Amino acid sequence: MNRRDVLRAGAAGLALEISARTLWAEAEADAGRIMTVRGPIAPDAMGVTLPHEHILVDFAGADAATPDRYRADEVFAVARPHLDAIASQGVRTLVECTPAYLARDPALLRRLSEATGLHILTNTGYYAASGGVFLPAHARTESADDLAARWLAEWRDGIGGTGVRPGFQKIGVDGGPLIEVAVKLVRAAARVHLASGLTIAAHTGDGRAALQELELLREEGVDASAFIWVHANAEADRALHAEAAARGAWVEFDGVSPGSVDGHVALVAAMKERGRLDRVLLSHDAGWYHVGEPGGGEFRPFFTLWNDLVPALRKSGLSDADVRTLTVDNPREAFTIRVRPAG
Repeated sequence: MNRRDVLRAGAAGLALEISARTLWAEAEADAGRIMTVRGPIAPDAMGVTLPHEHILVDFAGADAATPDRYRADEVFAVARPHLDAIASQGVRTLVECTPAYLARDPALLRRLSEATGLHILTNTGYYAASGGVFLPAHARTESADDLAARWLAEWRDGIGGTGVRPGFQKIGVDGGPLIEVAVKLVRAAARVHLASGLTIAAHTGDGRAALQELELLREEGVDASAFIWVHANAEADRALHAEAAARGAWVEFDGVSPGSVDGHVALVAAMKERGRLDRVLLSHDAGWYHVGEPGGGEFRPFFTLWNDLVPALRKSGLSDADVRTLTVDNPREAFTIRVRPAG
């Protein structure tokens, strides 16, 4: 690295440090709240929460996924009945996990939230899973500090001129060991967390990757309780679920569907037996309007958890208090804005 590069890196680091100090002060005003697409709410207002769902996704790739590939009015018309349906079940909050460059649309989410009365959260961050096809080119060349500065700008100023602020971070990595760009995303997310208090939800390929992510966060000074292991249900080794939970991480069993109920009951039962029910999140990872398919293709509804899984959990021996822990208390704690330093 030549002298000019050193100076440039030093200036970028100083700028991020100054920005982080400013954001830390601003974050104190948001600490202890939930940030929705319509603004902050008290954590107790979240109620029953689905912590991982999708309204709209475009798998065209980072270079091609642009808003002109879909009509927002059509997406609104397709998605709204599904949101009205869960609102009638008593669901109060939906966490929308579509990241940037996969058709994240904060303005559409705000419009749906206003129409249905549901609280909806959107996110900041980048997605490096699936071989990185959904990563913008700059994510490969910029530093972790550079990426953190981009995500913190969305937290401070809102996303893309909409004024909508993210309520959490969404990143994506493949299985372990993590490749270099995935490591960079985890470090960037850690730095954003320390400056904002935004929880990190990480699409994670396997348990080995999840434990590596937790080690990276520890190196960055972030407690495991700031981390959600997304798609933990895909990991067959339940001992890794317990280990991540023992470190304080949130273990998310999403993918709830009519055909997965028995498997999800077994996953939850194993965590309850180990005394780790207080670290479990449940959701469908369902929806969504598929950009590029006629009419958005098949939209998978969000009601299996309440129609099928919760009754099955009760039948397996979970109490009403346990169900509340899984559907109300845990999501509320997971997404409350709070800086969680290691140690």
